[in-house]
Amino acid sequence: MSAINDTEFSSAVFLLTGIPGQEDVHLWISVLFCLMYVISIVGNSVILFIVKIHPSLHEPMYIFLSMLAITDLALSISTIPTTLSIFLFNSREISLDACFAQLFFIHSLSFIESSVLLLMAFDRFVAICKPLRYASILTLPRIGKMGLVFVVRGVSLIFPLPFLLKRYRYCQASVLSHCYCLHQDVIKTACSDITVNYIYGFFLTVTVVGLDSLFIFLSYVMILKTVLKVTSPAECLRALNTCVSHLCAVFLFYTPRIGLGVIHRFGKSSPPLFNLLLGYISVFVPPFMNPIVYSVKSKHLRSRIIRVFFK
Repeated sequence: MSAINDTEFSSAVFLLTGIPGQEDVHLWISVLFCLMYVISIVGNSVILFIVKIHPSLHEPMYIFLSMLAITDLALSISTIPTTLSIFLFNSREISLDACFAQLFFIHSLSFIESSVLLLMAFDRFVAICKPLRYASILTLPRIGKMGLVFVVRGVSLIFPLPFLLKRYRYCQASVLSHCYCLHQDVIKTACSDITVNYIYGFFLTVTVVGLDSLFIFLSYVMILKTVLKVTSPAECLRALNTCVSHLCAVFLFYTPRIGLGVIHRFGKSSPPLFNLLLGYISVFVPPFMNPIVYSVKSKHLRSRIIRVFFK
């Protein structure tokens, strides 16, 4: 008798999910997503363009911001096809290979973005705590090497996941809970022992998201200690104000992802809608909000955007 019963097989497709129970308004929701995509793509492209054409912005802070913009652009592009196909055309099917490719890009880009946020925290730490050594520490070759190392880290850590997932057989009800593929979502549909993927996924979360967020936190502890030693309240506020944009980006990136990771592993009884909402926030909101936050809070960037487009 076959070891595999009639409730499982090597599924040819996964079924993605929009917002259950709201199918009647999917078309209107697609308008919102289209608007977010346009703002994300245009906003991040504008930042890249402005930094490129103004030599005065060829500084570490804005180079790291350009890295963040590139990552956000790539993350938006990796989710556009499946999101719009569901909400515009109600096309839910995605092949296994396409799903594995999408989750590879989403997770690797998320890890790269986490690394960029860590580099930006290091930039603020050096600028505030070691201002006299800022130019000698954050040289262009060193910035390039750090960026390359973290890109390689993000890609190499996620690279095994698609091959691990291809080993499994998937149940007939291979319905994913988002409009894009996530590793923790896909392994729940497997009809095989997922211990290896579970352990490896947990290892990645701890070593990348956990360590990056820890080092960011320690950077700001050191920044706060340095700032509190400043006798002038005005100087203190000015130093902290340079960190506001980055803190917003950190909050937007880490909060939903940590919440989603906890829910996928421990929150079996959490409301499905809450899980869905956190998933959408974690993927769609940072690329949408980051260019807005930095354009509003960075005086130098804002003035050059106004000068180029509204003069």
